[in-house]
Amino acid sequence: MKVFLILFSLITISVAAISQKPKSVSTKPKLVVGIVIDQMRWDYLYRFQPLFKPSGGFKRMINNGFNCNNTMVPYAPTVTACGHTCVYTGSVPNIHGIVGNNWWDKSLNRVAYCTEDKTVEGIGNTKGDAGKMSPENMLVTTIGDELRLATNFKSKVIGIAVKDRGAILPAGHSANAAYWYDKATGSFISSSYYIKELPTWLNDFNNRKLVDSFYRLGWNIQLPKETYLKYCTDDAKPYEYKVFGDSAAGFPYNNLSKYINKDYNKVISTPYGNTLTAEAAKTILINEKMGKGDETDFLAISFSSPDYIGHSFGPNSWELLDCYIKLDDELGKLFDALDKQVGAGNYVSFLTADHAVAHIPGFMKEHKLPGGTFDDSAEKKEMNKRLKQQFVIDTAILSFENYQLTLNKKSIQSLGIDEEKVVNWIVNYLKQNEAILNVFELNKLMAIPMNNTIKERLANGYFENRSGDIQVVLKSGYIDGMRTGTTHGLWNPYDAHIPLLWYGWGIKKGSTHKENYMTDIAATLAALLKIQMPSGCVGKVIEDVMK
Repeated sequence: MKVFLILFSLITISVAAISQKPKSVSTKPKLVVGIVIDQMRWDYLYRFQPLFKPSGGFKRMINNGFNCNNTMVPYAPTVTACGHTCVYTGSVPNIHGIVGNNWWDKSLNRVAYCTEDKTVEGIGNTKGDAGKMSPENMLVTTIGDELRLATNFKSKVIGIAVKDRGAILPAGHSANAAYWYDKATGSFISSSYYIKELPTWLNDFNNRKLVDSFYRLGWNIQLPKETYLKYCTDDAKPYEYKVFGDSAAGFPYNNLSKYINKDYNKVISTPYGNTLTAEAAKTILINEKMGKGDETDFLAISFSSPDYIGHSFGPNSWELLDCYIKLDDELGKLFDALDKQVGAGNYVSFLTADHAVAHIPGFMKEHKLPGGTFDDSAEKKEMNKRLKQQFVIDTAILSFENYQLTLNKKSIQSLGIDEEKVVNWIVNYLKQNEAILNVFELNKLMAIPMNNTIKERLANGYFENRSGDIQVVLKSGYIDGMRTGTTHGLWNPYDAHIPLLWYGWGIKKGSTHKENYMTDIAATLAALLKIQMPSGCVGKVIEDVMK
């Protein structure tokens, strides 16, 4: 009898289990949210971690998502346009063609800007050429383009940033829209490449004149002074750039109200630039009903203000620390909005940077660390002067962009001068500069006795028609042309080691110190979404991040 009862019970349980309907598991996220912090060093995640809130964005992603701790930029120069393009294409400048923010274009015989497009018009309250922009110079597809292709263009893809290149290049060629900030008017604008007129909700957003409100508030620190002294140098240092005038050296910056209706550019060098971007992103989220359709949508957000603040004040400044404390809050509020709009677990997000940054040379010198400056503009002027005396050539060097010199080959050839002699003169001249580690002809790159990592980074950054003829490699800690403030652009870890956090749908909790690359982000998203990789993608899927 006992055996019968046991068998009966087992059969009953089995039948009940079979008859239960399995819980529905979404086969795809409703929304992808790409977050790029313009100029974020990986070490900020840990250096500032004690100050980040549990409800903020950084700890939420670290504690509940996946952290790729050893993510590198696989090319040089490490600058904004290249970085945003690489993240969303999984490609490198050698393939996608975006070799810098600006470059000497040999076919146009002039300096070109990465997103310039003279065939389109600005849409919105634009001034000058601020709206004459599109992704036409980018030669491959983005992950957003591939998502649109995979859903027969039913997915909605939108980019938003203060910088035009931070919105346009991530959004891609087939995006529904990209919006960026016009520093002349204080409004978010677009171009006729995407739309015929701004949507009503964006006009309403612009009419709120949030920047004027921010200026009235001024900029002061959020935490006690003792906290900033613990993590940073003194507030005001002579090697910091005075963004708000010579009289405004250090906190509080209470003089910002003088810029109301006069200068809408200053706000981007404050944390309010991040607030403006986050508010615009949340406005897009609601009004465009992102994540509410049948197909996966994609919102690409770039926070540009950390770059402007970092350039001016450097990684060890009070301003930079205050920026990241407040950005953490903004990211937390953004995730709250996503949870409300799309639902927790229904969206997937990644956070990374387009590049990192070097310490200010003055700070390095103050602490007996290697570093200094290299004045590329002054050197170009001096070399052209001496080359004219030596070879009778007017403007032998046309451009010094992205640590590369472009020669005036037309003039050199027309004068019957041996080009190799001009090249050798330039190389020998520059090698005498204490800031320079190496200098050589780019077409001889693979034959130069040089560390393979540097060689690979430079090769990945080379695109013949948009790259120069002679490559300059600066020594560690040296930056180009900055007496105050700092910059980025080199292969070194301080410029190339970036954060990469994953969070949400399809992402498991954990972390890794395996070496990954910026190019792997698009490849991993393609695997998560089960769509084709972008057309120039050379990245690998980071399998560790996926459930």
